Amino acid sequence: MRLRSVLPACGLTLLLLGGLAAQPTPTLAQQEGGVQLAREYVRKAEHDKAAYLFGRLSTDEQTAANVLPDYLTSLQALGRHRDAEKLVKRAQRQRPDDPSLGVTLGTVLAKAGDQPAAQKQWERVLSQLSRPEQVLPVAAAFQQASLPDWATRTYLRGRELARTETEYAPQLIQLYTQSGQRDKLMAETLRLVQNDERQLPFVRNMLQNSLQDEKDFDALEKELLSLVQKNPELPVYSELLLWLHVQRRDFTGALVQAKALDRRGRTEGQRVLEVAEIARRNKDYESAIQGYDYVVREYRGRPLYALARQRLVQTREDQVRTTYPVNVAQLRSLLQDYQQVLQDLGRTPETAPVLRSMAALQAFQLDEKEPAIKLLQEVIDMPRAPLEVVDQAKIDLADIYLLRNEPWEATLLYSQVEKSHKDTPLGYEAKLRNARLSYFAGDFRLAKSHLDILKQATTREIANDAMQLSLLITDNTAMDTAGLALRDYAAVEQQVFQNKLPEALRGLDALLQKYPGHALQDDAWYLKAQLQRRTGDYPGALTTLEKITANPKYDVLSDDALFLAAAILEENLHDAAKAQELYNQVLVKYPGSIYVADARKRFRKLRGDVNQ
Repeated sequence: MRLRSVLPACGLTLLLLGGLAAQPTPTLAQQEGGVQLAREYVRKAEHDKAAYLFGRLSTDEQTAANVLPDYLTSLQALGRHRDAEKLVKRAQRQRPDDPSLGVTLGTVLAKAGDQPAAQKQWERVLSQLSRPEQVLPVAAAFQQASLPDWATRTYLRGRELARTETEYAPQLIQLYTQSGQRDKLMAETLRLVQNDERQLPFVRNMLQNSLQDEKDFDALEKELLSLVQKNPELPVYSELLLWLHVQRRDFTGALVQAKALDRRGRTEGQRVLEVAEIARRNKDYESAIQGYDYVVREYRGRPLYALARQRLVQTREDQVRTTYPVNVAQLRSLLQDYQQVLQDLGRTPETAPVLRSMAALQAFQLDEKEPAIKLLQEVIDMPRAPLEVVDQAKIDLADIYLLRNEPWEATLLYSQVEKSHKDTPLGYEAKLRNARLSYFAGDFRLAKSHLDILKQATTREIANDAMQLSLLITDNTAMDTAGLALRDYAAVEQQVFQNKLPEALRGLDALLQKYPGHALQDDAWYLKAQLQRRTGDYPGALTTLEKITANPKYDVLSDDALFLAAAILEENLHDAAKAQELYNQVLVKYPGSIYVADARKRFRKLRGDVNQ
């Protein structure tokens, strides 16, 4: 009996055990489905349902990297901050090698309103960093939590661990850029090139983007001067200082650095010549002359001597031609300088630019067209002369034919160069001259067809010139399809090209009287002011420019007119105070003007700044 009573009990026990064993355990697919559903609830902000589902997961699953953030979001949204804190601490015990969890714990404390505890926790995270490989995940956690200052401190701590001043530079540069800390951005960027000069292009680009106003330029210059003094053996900081001076169009300062780099690198004048070329293109003839003169004096008989000698005389001519009124005696003296250069260096393909410059001087400034034609023909017929040199001389010769009112001869030569230099800067230049010739002749449709092609030219200068002339034609033939006023204006511009300034001035006066209120009026006034300056009528030029600056409807040329007035006051009338006032007006009224950089430099010079 006892045995029989035991058997059913055993059977019942086995049955119960079997029943429990038969209960279905959640499969991996079910668990993943629950997590996905919980995440969907988080997305919908149904945090009570999401927290319930996350709470049914195992401890390990709750603290998994792909679950923990969403679970925390729901707990915090429900105000269960204590549970959130416990959850993160449990994750820390399970993953003691993950320092980013310390950042998460701090954010939980901050969310709970205990900011001092959060700060203390984040300080603990930084103090416990002991290996460089811990830095990136901790910094990333701080950035994900929108704590850029703590991310910055993490990278700086990592730099201490790595024992190098340039570690994590890209990350710090990004953080300083985002936070607008331009002083720190500047210092961090400059530090990049200390041990790696290959970073120089990147550093220049970063600095270019960060330089926004005069204070930035001043701060960078001060920092670079300090670095040059501290690291005299590193030429890279002198390179950057030279680059900065060029950005500010302070070519005198750039020449100082170029000479230092030239002596250190033994480049035989190459660096100085480069700066002189930039200065000449920017019409700072004094600085350009200083640079060429340095190369001529220091490197006689060296490879760059002949080129510097030529450019020196050419730049002096540029200076004389743009100092109004032009001094004919100085032009004659320059002609003798050119002849001396040819006597010293010979008449060769290398000195062909000297022959071209002499020809332009004789034809356009001294009205000696026949000797000029002979010089250019000498270049065209010169044995072994490069095709480019020959075709440049052909363009010059065509210009002289245009001076002599022989447009067919001129267009023939321009077209020859167009064909032999198709899709090159020289070919584009020839096409631009042909367009200008059509414009002078009043054939605006043909001129515009050339110009529309040139607006896509590879050289910015040619594209800009083409764009301006094309706009002039478009704007002044839209309402007046016959372009009668524009024909008169083009005829005046041809007289200016031919250096017939009195005739051009009379033509402008006639045009302004004949077409009062025409769209060309501001262009005519601006051209008249330029010609008045060239002929020495400085008060008249200022009066004419005031017609533009005083009338708001002429806003297109207002900055041009204001800058020109300031230049006349500074260079011709030597009224420094009034010139300084007008340069400042350019800076304030027209911050986007192409004249801003030059106006800033001139303003600083007149103000008496030591470092212009």
